Amino acid sequence: MTLQVLYNQEIYLDPIVNSVTWSGDITQAYRKLEVSITNTIDGTAQAVSIELGKELRLLDGDSELFRGVIFQHNIDAKGKMSITAYDENIYLTKNTDSRKFSSMTASAIIRELCAHFQIPVGEIADTEYVIPKLILRDKTVWDMIVTALTETRKQTGRRFLLSAREGAVQLTERGSKITDWVLEDTTNLLGASYSQSIEELRTQIKVIGGDEEKHPIESMIASEELIQAFGTMQHLERAQSDINASQIAQLAAQLAQEHGKIKDDATVEAIGNLEVISGTAVYVKDSLTRIVGAFYVNSDSHTFENGTHKMSLTISGDENLPQLAYEQPSEPKSP
Repeated sequence: MTLQVLYNQEIYLDPIVNSVTWSGDITQAYRKLEVSITNTIDGTAQAVSIELGKELRLLDGDSELFRGVIFQHNIDAKGKMSITAYDENIYLTKNTDSRKFSSMTASAIIRELCAHFQIPVGEIADTEYVIPKLILRDKTVWDMIVTALTETRKQTGRRFLLSAREGAVQLTERGSKITDWVLEDTTNLLGASYSQSIEELRTQIKVIGGDEEKHPIESMIASEELIQAFGTMQHLERAQSDINASQIAQLAAQLAQEHGKIKDDATVEAIGNLEVISGTAVYVKDSLTRIVGAFYVNSDSHTFENGTHKMSLTISGDENLPQLAYEQPSEPKSP
């Protein structure tokens, strides 16, 4: 593995690089690259003039791992300099607006928002489900997109992951949990911790929709098995007023599936693997913590220093994609 750090598409920083940290989190819009360099040759002048807004890439041979924009840098009197760059999805969090969308899919909403704010778009999967209406006030573009994807997931069960590749926003559908990599305490696993919780478990789901004053529509799903084991804990959801009884029942069933799970989380330290980043899945086996099975990677941090590559991962049995509940605001009354 030969990593290279390319600045502004013209200068390879490798001779002065001390360490590189490449990280991401499935709940965040963007991935981050942090590079530590010794930016001086003689102790009196900078070897490379690093400017904010310029591009930084992380390359592994012919493969591009990261492309982003420099948002921060600092240097001390000895020439020790740190540079922080984020991929293009950072701009999803840097633009705030109020918008109304009617009869649009999440895919179409993403394309419209990115076009408006001049954010490059790559491959966008077709989410298909047409959202009746979304009124979003004082929200970042990222929050608008997450809300649209959450509404899609509630109605269809389909999960989509937003990412960036080669400087453009990408949307991919998440399939089944396919594990290509094994982390095991006898080989590449360096450390692990494991926890379980029922803090977010709900054993009963109630969905209310329609006109709540004149013609309310309700759907209730209770898991007798979970109630017997953990007691009654109800989640209440208010659906959009213009969806029908069948859609409300479907929403209740989807919420019961999502909320009726014991949460398990783990953190692991392992020998680095460039293919293992947030959004992928791994099979983990550790005898002491009794972690055994396939897990989603929710966040990752890869560190390259002194010729070594280590990674720190947070993993979970469920893919903790970002979600934002939508509550339709009241329309302003005409004078």
